[in-house]
Amino acid sequence: MEWTIQELATRAGITSRALRHYDRVGLLAPSRIGANGYRYYDSAAVARLQRILLMRRFGMGLPAIAEVLADEVDTHEGLRAHIAALEEERERIDRQIRSVRHTLDALRAGAEPRMDVMLSGFNDLYKDEVISLWGERAFQAGNDWWHGKSLDQQRAWKQDTEDLVAAWVTAAKAGVGPASERAQALAARHVEWLRQIPGTPTAEGDRERSIDMVRGLGDMYADDPRFAGMYDDAAGARFVRDALRLYASTRM
Repeated sequence: MEWTIQELATRAGITSRALRHYDRVGLLAPSRIGANGYRYYDSAAVARLQRILLMRRFGMGLPAIAEVLADEVDTHEGLRAHIAALEEERERIDRQIRSVRHTLDALRAGAEPRMDVMLSGFNDLYKDEVISLWGERAFQAGNDWWHGKSLDQQRAWKQDTEDLVAAWVTAAKAGVGPASERAQALAARHVEWLRQIPGTPTAEGDRERSIDMVRGLGDMYADDPRFAGMYDDAAGARFVRDALRLYASTRM
């Protein structure tokens, strides 16, 4: 099939003047020019225009687009790259939609607008740490999992987390040792809590990386002042660290 310049411009949502400009700068030539002087475009030309418009949408200038197309050897590979870019864009928009919906749900429920974990995402506050320890994919998987929860599910998760932290604090104040059955049971509970979060080595069943993760978390709890406050004081954070490290070494 072929389309005239007017038909293509109308369907693409651009002007015929833009198509003529693309021809002048070497981006998109018509497939043929008829005896009547009309420009005609076939399906290959339309596919090329599709890619030009996509790159324009991503903010690329015409010279950059021309360079990409000129350097390209495999058209199929280029199309696959554009599909991947569009899928990433779709995922980003989906996350934004979920985030706004959660905000609306919170407001309807009479919740405070600034709800730390509930609206920000369970690990947004520690994004840099998560990425540095386990990679961008782990952070994104966990973040998508969190924002995919309903408001009630987020509340329940937050409550479970607070209950786990409170149990650690109570055990530390009771003076039990990191090797005690009570502390090791809490460590097992802590690892199970981690296993529920997609993207973590524990969720993926990677034993060696799971051990490293649990040890690393323990060290972070003891070394980072933010976690010392979470576990009541520095001594409490060190207790959690020691119990987790012992559990990782002997029971994982």
